[in-house]
Amino acid sequence: MKKMLIINGPNLNMLGQREPEVYGKETLDDLIQYTEAKINGTVKLDWYQSNLEGELVTRIQKACSEDFDAVIINPGGYAHTSVAIHDALKILKIPVIEVHLSQVYKREEFRHTLLTAKAATAIMTGFGKQTYYVAINSQLH
Repeated sequence: MKKMLIINGPNLNMLGQREPEVYGKETLDDLIQYTEAKINGTVKLDWYQSNLEGELVTRIQKACSEDFDAVIINPGGYAHTSVAIHDALKILKIPVIEVHLSQVYKREEFRHTLLTAKAATAIMTGFGKQTYYVAINSQLH
């Protein structure tokens, strides 16, 4: 069975409260439950969330010595600014899928630059609550 690490960055713990017109009314826990139900036990998922850049870097580094088949990351606002997360992702020798719930290219101009995505194998943006499922599914075929 494949095993994937899903990392969520800052403010994703506030889904459901933060800009529901952009991100929807579901919480992160709702998205986790939805995704787990959709994959129906076909993949083992390890979920992680932090608002702190250093903790995200440490979790990515730890993944280097774990047996994951892929890392899916929603770096939140750090996608536009974090050289540290970018550099940590480059260490990984497995596929890295960067995801964003909203369609970043329809939003503010500063969101159009995805610094961390330069270290990703693929980028998925704008799938809403389907985002994590689509990213997981992309690694199964």
